Order: sequence, then C-alpha cells, then structure tokens
Amino acid sequence: MNEAVQISGVPSPGPDLQELLVRVARGDQEAFAQVYDAVSGPVLGLVRSILRDPAQSEEVAQEVLVEVWRTAPRFQASRGSAMNWVLTLAHHRAVDRVRSAEAAAAREHRAALLDRTPAFDEVSEQVETRLEREQVRRCLRTLSELQRQSVTLAYYRGLTYREVAELLTVPLGTIKTRLRDGLIRLRDCLGVSA
Repeated sequence: MNEAVQISGVPSPGPDLQELLVRVARGDQEAFAQVYDAVSGPVLGLVRSILRDPAQSEEVAQEVLVEVWRTAPRFQASRGSAMNWVLTLAHHRAVDRVRSAEAAAAREHRAALLDRTPAFDEVSEQVETRLEREQVRRCLRTLSELQRQSVTLAYYRGLTYREVAELLTVPLGTIKTRLRDGLIRLRDCLGVSA
C-alpha cells in the first residue's frame, strides 16, 4: 500500500506519499492536493465499509482528509507507512461515528421509555396514604394506654425520651422500655419485618 497503483507500465513520477505528507506538514497546499488524490478513494472505501451509509461515509471521509491536513506534522515514518497512518485516522473517525450514533440511539430509546411511563397518579397515592394512616391508628389502639401515650408524645409531637419522661413524671428508663415495647407491638401489627 506504500506505492501508488500504476495502470500503465510507466512508473508515476514525483514524490511518494511519505514525502508529500512531510510537505503537507509544512503547509504545502499542492502537496496536499496530491495526497488527497492518492488517499481519498481508499479512505472513502474503508469508511464506507464501516458506516454503510453513503452520505455519512462521505462526510466522515471529508473530516478525515481535513484531519490529515491539520495533523500532518504528527506523522512519523518510523511508526508505519503514510497510507497506514491515513487509514488509521479514517478507521478511528468511522468507529467514533458509529459509537456516537449508537449512543444517540440509546439516549433516544431511554427518552422514549421515559415518555411512556405513566403519569403520577395523585388519587391512588392519596388513597394509599389514607389507608396507611388508618392502619397505624388501628395498631395504636392495640397498645396499652401508657405505651400509646409515650409513642404519641415521642413520635407525633416530636419530644425526646427525656422530655416525655419529664412530662409524664416517669423515670427515663421506664419511658424507654414503654417506647421499645410499644414500637415492637406496632411493628408486629403493621406487618413490618425487623
């Protein structure tokens, strides 16, 4: 792939692709035109084999050739042939385009799934909350009066254990025991696993 294809038996005069890239790196537009003529067909063929879409393939091939113009100073003959360098640029650019298209399709798919999710049902949420409240009230009625008082003061009025003990004039340890026993009974009544 290092040599130009010759249709007739006469070798083509002029510099090879590697020499042309060195001149392109110095900003030689005439050298770039020769590079363009030499690599545009193979670049388009490689890109088209990856993308399959002719319009996208042409667009990516054009991007690759612009990249060759911009990045020609990065070419290092010691690392491979000029044609392989250009085709590597083309391959990377085509694969990037495929990945970008796949990511865009995945984003669109996720967005479509979000659009299909049912809207928040406020009525059913209110009914469920009301049923839960009623179940808690029913379970609170199963507690002893002392347990219900302690739980109500601590969890509905927001008092600390010490404040509950002071308000009911009961030792702190007794309040803690009432609360623990009351919460265990509530848990069992509500069917909550520990």
